[in-house]
Amino acid sequence: MKYRLEEGNYKSVFRILESIAAYETDPEELLKYSEILIVKAQDLNNDSTNYWLVHGYVQKGNALRLQGNLDHAIAAYFKSAEAAKKINYQGGLGTALLSIGAIYANNNDHEKGIKYRKQAISVLRETADSISLAAALMNTGYGYYLIDQYDSALLHYEESGSIYERKNYVLGKAYNLGNAGLVYAKQGKTKEAEEQLNEAIKILKELEDSYAITEFEIEMANIYVQKGDKITAERYLHSALSYAQQDGLKERIRDASLQLSELYSSQKKYEQAYYYQSQYITYRDSINNEETIRKMADLRTEFEVGQKQAEIDLKQKEVDLLNQEAYINRIFIWSAVAVVTLLLILTFVLYKLYRLKVRTVEVIRENRQLIEDQRDELERLNMTKDRFFSIISHDLRGPVSNFSGVASLIQMYIESGEYDELQRIGGILEDSSYELSSLLDNLLDWAMSQQGHFPYNPEEVSLEDICNPSLRVLSNSAKAKKINMTEEVWSEYMLYVDQNSATTIIRNLLSNSLKFTPEGGEVTLSVDQVDDMAVICVRDTGIGIPQDKMETLFGFEGSRKRWGTKGEKGVGLGLNLVQEFIALNKGRIEVDSEEGKGTEFRVYLPLFVEKVES
Repeated sequence: MKYRLEEGNYKSVFRILESIAAYETDPEELLKYSEILIVKAQDLNNDSTNYWLVHGYVQKGNALRLQGNLDHAIAAYFKSAEAAKKINYQGGLGTALLSIGAIYANNNDHEKGIKYRKQAISVLRETADSISLAAALMNTGYGYYLIDQYDSALLHYEESGSIYERKNYVLGKAYNLGNAGLVYAKQGKTKEAEEQLNEAIKILKELEDSYAITEFEIEMANIYVQKGDKITAERYLHSALSYAQQDGLKERIRDASLQLSELYSSQKKYEQAYYYQSQYITYRDSINNEETIRKMADLRTEFEVGQKQAEIDLKQKEVDLLNQEAYINRIFIWSAVAVVTLLLILTFVLYKLYRLKVRTVEVIRENRQLIEDQRDELERLNMTKDRFFSIISHDLRGPVSNFSGVASLIQMYIESGEYDELQRIGGILEDSSYELSSLLDNLLDWAMSQQGHFPYNPEEVSLEDICNPSLRVLSNSAKAKKINMTEEVWSEYMLYVDQNSATTIIRNLLSNSLKFTPEGGEVTLSVDQVDDMAVICVRDTGIGIPQDKMETLFGFEGSRKRWGTKGEKGVGLGLNLVQEFIALNKGRIEVDSEEGKGTEFRVYLPLFVEKVES
């Protein structure tokens, strides 16, 4: 059922849809969410409509381009550019122009591709969006690479690379490395090309960016063909083809199939060469056809005619303004020969016009400051949104992995014939499902109800209510690893903390202890009091923490990934959250660890002190 969004909640809904579309890598999912964004923006029908249409159409164009549907993709990009021009949104216009250039380049019209990309660079240099500027520079460099102008390509890569390095934008750095590697390969600098491409592929595999991986692996195959290592070349080509087929990347399927056909033909494996040659022709014809080229030309003409018409309209307005000024001047001359009374009236009118102009300038200044303040607030809200998504994904990881523990117990009881235990396991599974659902509801309600800041609502909370839910949630994981873990704590201590963040602290510390404690080990949770602080101690008999990691334990420096004793994956975010939430609740944390013997975390949180009225 269609409905119109209320003024109070549409911004958060649109930001979520835009974020999902921006970070989605599957073309089908990307297309679905971008079309939802477009429909809801059109349904909104207010001053914000064109802003959201800019983002919706550009993401739709990205999805269609990944699917090889180039004529519909470029149509979406032109619509994004038109929406951006209506509201003078330079950043959106630059992104749309950059995408249009990419479509022409993909269709081997590199002259027009570079033309639109240069327009994008000019527009983006007038904005504060250095990341988009770097993308425009890098893509223009890629256009020069495709027409064999390698020095121009490297100059653009040098500028874009310095921006990505300064902004520490990992994905951009990976693309820049890979593109530079492509240039070095064409220049015959095989060693430099191989180093650049391998480093880019390594980063992109961690980021699961299959589109760039496929192109760089195809080029790596070319390098190994030149070196005479056809086995390694074949491995790279099959890897690229697998990524491309998995995500429906028609252009990459086409290129990898052609390379495989040529490779097998050179090895006299004609049956395999014929198969991949046929696959290449199929995908080539589905992407490159006369109808697509015609539609693209029509759309380009329509867009450029629209631009010319806009320029003509602007000139006409200037002529009208000059005519109006000439008419005013004639009135002034006629008034000069009139009586003194008319002169006084005219003077008064001019004075009022001057005052109106002064007031107009003041209003413009005030509006400009308001816009700048709103921009700063939007940037802050966007950063906080990213932090919320990180917290949600991290906190869900532990409870979800708990189900694997239950699955292990079920398998164990089936193999041992202890079928009576399965009924008890069913109850455990039901409890775990309830706890997971509760955690998900809490996290989502927490994130969606905020207006750009982490919540801190301290209240009187029982220490048992802080500790025992996490013990229950993680008990199955402990049983699955045969770890003896404290089942429940009993305490009369009352804390003065924010319950959500305090519970997250305990859950993360217990989850880490289980992750890095081998089978048969022990994890204990105990409580005590020191002065006006409650001390919550989480102790394990696990593998301990290396001394070289202790100094950066609660930060993001260095390598953060570690693997648990049964291969559990960790991204290094948990302890950083623990430290932030402890500071939020006006507490502190201490840690002692010895490799091979275990680790002890001591969390100090304030006790509730009842105020006595005087």
